[in-house]
Amino acid sequence: MSRTTLSTRARWLWGIGAALAVSAVVGGALVFQPWLLFIDVRVDDEIPAAVATATPEPTPAASASVEPAEQITPAPPAGPVDLLTGSFISHEHTTSGSVRVIENPDGTRQLALVGLETSNGPDVHVWLSAGPVVEGTDGWFTAAGYEHIDLGPIKGNIGDQLYDIPADVDLTVFRTVDLWCVQFSVSFGAAALS
Repeated sequence: MSRTTLSTRARWLWGIGAALAVSAVVGGALVFQPWLLFIDVRVDDEIPAAVATATPEPTPAASASVEPAEQITPAPPAGPVDLLTGSFISHEHTTSGSVRVIENPDGTRQLALVGLETSNGPDVHVWLSAGPVVEGTDGWFTAAGYEHIDLGPIKGNIGDQLYDIPADVDLTVFRTVDLWCVQFSVSFGAAALS
C-alpha cells in the first residue's frame, strides 16, 4: 500500500471519527439540556388568599322545634379555603417553597406552589403521588413506585404557580406533591400534604 493511500484512509477515518464525536456531543446536549441550569423561568400566578371558615353559632331564638343539625350547619365559605398544606424538601436539586391545596367556593380544587425555587430541568412535571416523602437520596426515586396524578409540566422553576386538580382525585390517597423529572426518572423535590 502506498503512503498516499494510508494518508487518505487516515484522513477519511479521522473525518468519520470527528463527525461521530460531534454527533455524540450534540445528541448529549439535546438529551441533558445543560443550558437549563443557567436559565431561570419565573412564574407569577395569582394565588388566591384563603379565608377562615367559621361555624355559625345557633341563634338565641332557636327552640326545640328546630333540628340540631340545622343549628350547626356551617355556611359555605365566602372564598377559597386551604384543605392541605406542606413544604418542599430537596431531592436531586435544591428545592424550597410551600404547597397549598385550595378549594374554591365552586368546589373546584387547585394546587398552589408558593415561593417555589428549584433548578430548571428537562421534562419536569408536577405530580400528586400516593407515595411517602423520603428525605435524602433514597427519596429521589420513591415517587415512581407509587400511583400518581400528573398535573402537567412545571410552568417555571421560580415563583408562584397554580395547577388544577381533577375533581375525581382522592386527596386522602394522594398526599405528596412531587416535582418529577420524567426524562431521568428522578425527583427534584417533594412536599408532604397535611
